Amino acid sequence: MIKHQRALSGVLALAVAVAGALATGPAASASTGTAHHDRLQEVIHQLTTVDGGPGALIRVRGRRGDAVLTSGVADVTNGAPMRGDSSFRIGSMTKMFVATTVLQLVGERRVVLDAPVERYLPGVVRGHGNDGRVITVRQLLQHTSGIPDYLNYLSLEEVLGDPLAHHDPRDLVNLALAHPPTFEPGTGWSYSNTGYLLAGMLIEKVTGHTYGEEIRRRIIKPLRLRQTYVPVDASAIPGPHPRGYARPGPDAPLVDFTAINPSVAGASGSMISSGADLNRFLGALVGGRLLRPAQLREMMRTRPTGSPDGSAYGLGLESDPLPCGGLSWGHDGGILGYQTLSGATLDGRQATVMVNLYPGESEAQDHDTKAAVQTALCEDRPAL
Repeated sequence: MIKHQRALSGVLALAVAVAGALATGPAASASTGTAHHDRLQEVIHQLTTVDGGPGALIRVRGRRGDAVLTSGVADVTNGAPMRGDSSFRIGSMTKMFVATTVLQLVGERRVVLDAPVERYLPGVVRGHGNDGRVITVRQLLQHTSGIPDYLNYLSLEEVLGDPLAHHDPRDLVNLALAHPPTFEPGTGWSYSNTGYLLAGMLIEKVTGHTYGEEIRRRIIKPLRLRQTYVPVDASAIPGPHPRGYARPGPDAPLVDFTAINPSVAGASGSMISSGADLNRFLGALVGGRLLRPAQLREMMRTRPTGSPDGSAYGLGLESDPLPCGGLSWGHDGGILGYQTLSGATLDGRQATVMVNLYPGESEAQDHDTKAAVQTALCEDRPAL
């Protein structure tokens, strides 16, 4: 249920029989932006026309203040336009919140980054060469543990056939641990949602509270994030929100997956938020208001992912080079119905984009979600 994992795309044909087919509605005209947002408006409009997304929005926060641009529709059945104040599922952007919580525990000396996972979850990581005694907390957060990704082995037919079913995180972890490691711990990099399920379990073991309760107490409440939730098993998205769609094939009609049980993603990707909240969170995070300096440095200590675009991964936080110079810090997300991406710069610019189509999106949509964030951050940079 994350942007780095495309396993869902090959089996979505089953979803047509499960959820019924929907016809794609015409894209609504893009909302009007100010002059300095002209290029950004073009990109957002492209997402809902030639790229094939039903609707899109981008929220920008920076030296010019707040701005939101929208295009297309929130509901292909009734043609309701995309709202700028929408909430949506954020998929793997959840990892930023989970990693921040773990690093706060590190700052409180309740967790040691380079301690073995075994210290906090005794006996949990075992089997087929996976061993929590030689895997560290840092490696879970940086995707260098070698633990397989449970999504590679999940029965997607079962998920799509019963999208409201509860999934226990321990069962999902054990699904991954039934397979050998991708590599020896610390010797490679491979995106693994399993590591973040384990990070959520670690938070609960150390604090006595669920990862969701700790995120609410440590991040959501202090920052007054009014549209941000850890929904656990709740299938509904509170407040105004677009319908979320998947496309079974290149010319297939859309399938509505707005209502799902997010426990299938858990601490790796279950959260709900909004563009305004995500920008506020990222601004606080990279601005040093959520972590002590030592822990923020560790979070932003990256290693290459092997991507040709130069992206690198820290601890739940990814860096991407900007075409105008400098780096964007953030994360992407993809969960049934929604594709998302947020980025922030160290000088106080933030941008979040959402398209209500995933998986089955076009390569152009993938490209232009990133282009939208980069355009927003570059347009708002201070003059030299």
